[in-house]
Amino acid sequence: MARKENADTAANPGRLKQIALTYKMTRRADSKVGLVVAGVGIVTFGVFLAVGFLINHPIYLGILGFILAFLAMAIIFGRRAERAAFGQMEGQPGAAAAVLENVGRGWTTTPAVAMNRNQDVVHRAVGKAGIVLVGEGNPNRVKGLLAAEKKRMARIVVDVPVHDIIVGDSDGQVPLKKVRTTMLKLPRVLAGPQVTAANDRLRAMGDLMSNMPLPKGPMPKGMRMPKGGGKPR
Repeated sequence: MARKENADTAANPGRLKQIALTYKMTRRADSKVGLVVAGVGIVTFGVFLAVGFLINHPIYLGILGFILAFLAMAIIFGRRAERAAFGQMEGQPGAAAAVLENVGRGWTTTPAVAMNRNQDVVHRAVGKAGIVLVGEGNPNRVKGLLAAEKKRMARIVVDVPVHDIIVGDSDGQVPLKKVRTTMLKLPRVLAGPQVTAANDRLRAMGDLMSNMPLPKGPMPKGMRMPKGGGKPR
């Protein structure tokens, strides 16, 4: 029991340090984040407290308002921190892979399943919506990579829908900050066992990067791409 309490005590400073680092990172890109988050908390608490006085239950509504104010502050801070992180990653090779790693539970992400020497790359995510291929790089070259990968998916997992996304700000593309939302809006058509079976077949097939260690987050700009210009068929 004492060991568990010591572990929890040691973990708390780590969490607080992580929150502080996230705040500093966010504040560099969003100088008003502190004022906005504090304002949301004060307004939320103030509204509940005022209602509490009106109905003669200031203590009850005050406690409820404090809890909901803290929750609202956490939500707003999380969204602005996420927006700041996307802003810093945008335009960097491999940024979409970092987004896919944080889509949420139920998704299995494999970065760089197809790539060429120009650092155009396709990442893959598998979930209850099927297979989602996310390409980033030059749109014209990425379209070719996506088409080749979709054709390959059709041969291996014929009963699984395959969606494709090109990251960018032009027509027909999806901005980096909206990739996660776009994926979560896709209709869920597969059951859990079907998702597992699809992942097993894809894992058995192997991937371009399966034997190459890939760091999480944006890829280093100096990283050399395979000279083969894609994945062997």
